[in-house]
Amino acid sequence: MLPVCPRAQSVRMSRIRQRSIEALPGTVPGAQEGLGLAEVPRLLRRSLGWIVGPTLVVALGATVFVNVVSPRYTGEAKLLLESRDPAFARTAQDRGEQLAPIDEQAVASQVQVVMSRDLAREAIRRLKLVGNAEFDPGAGSIGPVQRLLMMLGIGANPLDRPAEDRVLDAYFEHLLVYPAGKSRILTIEFRAKDAALAAEAANTIAKLYIASLEADKVDTARYASTWLGGNIDGLRKRVAEAEAKVEAFRAKNGLVSSSGASGRPLNAQQLGELSSQLSAARILKADLVGKVKAIKDLIKDGRAFEIPDVANNEVVRRIVDNRIAVRAQLALESRTLLPAHPRIKELKAQLEDLDAQIKTSAERIVRTMDNDAKIADARVESLQAAVDGQQDVVVRGNSSEIQLRALEREAKAQREQLESYLSRYREAAARDGEAATPADARIVSRAVTPEVPSFPKKLPIVAFATLLTLMLAIGAVIARALLAESARNAAVRDNAFEAAQDRQRQEPVLERPLFAFPEAMPPAGWTQPTETATAVVPPAPAPAQAAQAFDLAPLIARITAAPRASDAPAGRRILIVETDVANGVPGLSSALTRALGAAGSLVSVSLNAGRADGTLGFTDLVAGGAAFLDVIQAERGSALHRIEAGRRATTVLFDEEDALTLTFEAMAEAYDWVVCHLHAAAGAVDLLELTAGYMDTVIIASNASAEDPALADLYAVVQEAGAGQIVVAQDSPAGSTFDAQLRLNAA
Repeated sequence: MLPVCPRAQSVRMSRIRQRSIEALPGTVPGAQEGLGLAEVPRLLRRSLGWIVGPTLVVALGATVFVNVVSPRYTGEAKLLLESRDPAFARTAQDRGEQLAPIDEQAVASQVQVVMSRDLAREAIRRLKLVGNAEFDPGAGSIGPVQRLLMMLGIGANPLDRPAEDRVLDAYFEHLLVYPAGKSRILTIEFRAKDAALAAEAANTIAKLYIASLEADKVDTARYASTWLGGNIDGLRKRVAEAEAKVEAFRAKNGLVSSSGASGRPLNAQQLGELSSQLSAARILKADLVGKVKAIKDLIKDGRAFEIPDVANNEVVRRIVDNRIAVRAQLALESRTLLPAHPRIKELKAQLEDLDAQIKTSAERIVRTMDNDAKIADARVESLQAAVDGQQDVVVRGNSSEIQLRALEREAKAQREQLESYLSRYREAAARDGEAATPADARIVSRAVTPEVPSFPKKLPIVAFATLLTLMLAIGAVIARALLAESARNAAVRDNAFEAAQDRQRQEPVLERPLFAFPEAMPPAGWTQPTETATAVVPPAPAPAQAAQAFDLAPLIARITAAPRASDAPAGRRILIVETDVANGVPGLSSALTRALGAAGSLVSVSLNAGRADGTLGFTDLVAGGAAFLDVIQAERGSALHRIEAGRRATTVLFDEEDALTLTFEAMAEAYDWVVCHLHAAAGAVDLLELTAGYMDTVIIASNASAEDPALADLYAVVQEAGAGQIVVAQDSPAGSTFDAQLRLNAA
């Protein structure tokens, strides 16, 4: 067996101490990303006193407050805004139109009217609030503090202000006026200690508001009637003057109109009549000229008897009858007599004489018609001269007509204005009465005396205060935990090396632990104990071979004889602390686990140095992120169960101490042996301090010399943590041979 260099063992043991403080980023004890959601319930359970205490205090205070404070009652009256103009007070044109609706701006304006100071002063007088101690600050005696402030010039004397002005501030504080949603309903609320006063005040304010609207309408109508009455007399005079001017101008300029339906001026009517006569004369002249020309043409053609005027003449008709008789006789005689017979010649002479008479009669008619045509022509010329003269008269009267129309328009406008004023005056006179024009609002709900106070609402106030305090307390606990963790992470990252030095100064080397077998310790110091078990093994023995290479009987006997951490019958809890990195060589930890697993059900728990594949493990189980079935893994080929370190940082074990205790107890109840392994890694000493107190036996597997101060420090840490039994056993050496030896335990 090759001896192990004591100096090398001491250096390896001291590196464990340094790595537990000088942690790399992400492995520093206490450094984690943040507070997980699953960790919040456990945090709240640990800080239950900080949450329940303030909540109970505030709930008690709220209960006392709602029972001590004086109750306030609220009277509520509701008004409906609407246009209420009576039909007789509106004009004929307005009666057929719909009234304009009241919009939101109008409703908001009426809210300000209800809260006006003038209406408030009248309400104060009606309700007799002056002298009421609730509203009038000057009703009682002035206290000494207020007198002192008045003497120093800081406080004002309430008696210096008028009585109603003193009450105004309190009045507006107790009054609330608001529209109900987007409707035209106004709600008037008044708060007071006296329930009857609250209801009376709400009703009084509503009545005063409606009375003010009615008074405003009456005042407006009265003012309108007064103003219109004063202007109507003057307007009547102006109308009379304007109409007189029109008539005088018409008479002066001869612009006399006829009384007919047309109402046209006389000159224009005369011009129209002359124009009509001129047109008739021209038509007559043209007719005569045409007839004369036609008769002359017929006479030339020898057809004078075809002329209607000639044929219709009595003389011509007798001549034509004689001519017919002569022609008949000529025809009769011509049958028996020759043309040269005297009788035939006589008849022909009579016939020619008759034709000459017809022609003469036709020419006489033509001359008569020609004379009529000349007379018609003369009449046309006379009428044309008359028309031309009348046109000159009409043209000269047009300018006067224009001025006359202007005067008539002015007189008409004055008369229409007078009629409008008279109509409005009659309407205003009809409205000039207290009951003639109702207000544009009416009371739809009168206030009744309230029986239940509006303040304080006992149950809602107590519940709200309690719930708010509970939420603030929970928030404060979570914020404190986050700030503490942030501060701890920053301190560990920034001052890791200094913290290591401080810890070495604060943890002096304690007195050496006693040998497990005192008879094996010589007076000069620690030596190799007498009970040893040596074996030669290959460089990388299998787990079963490693278990056979140790003589574990004395160690198992110590573990079995140790008292339990609790009185309850449960499995034994063992913590094996490795002081050096295994580097793939199985040591005492693996051998002891195999040996104990053969004697009963066993679970092997790795407290740190988890696997790189991110397997769920012990930290996830304690944090509540996984269940037992998720983290327990059965080892192939054996009855052993294993639990890896887990994905979460080991700092969760420090934050969830209650969950850690429950987890150890649950595993002890389920298994005969709970073997925890603490590997040589960063933060190992901190985990040792945390978990050693839960163990029945803590085994420190070390090959270091008995004089090594680091070994003594580890022993002291376990002893201070309160472990049931402490055993120091030799671990496998780095070479091919090793001694597995039970060396020392707790005294």
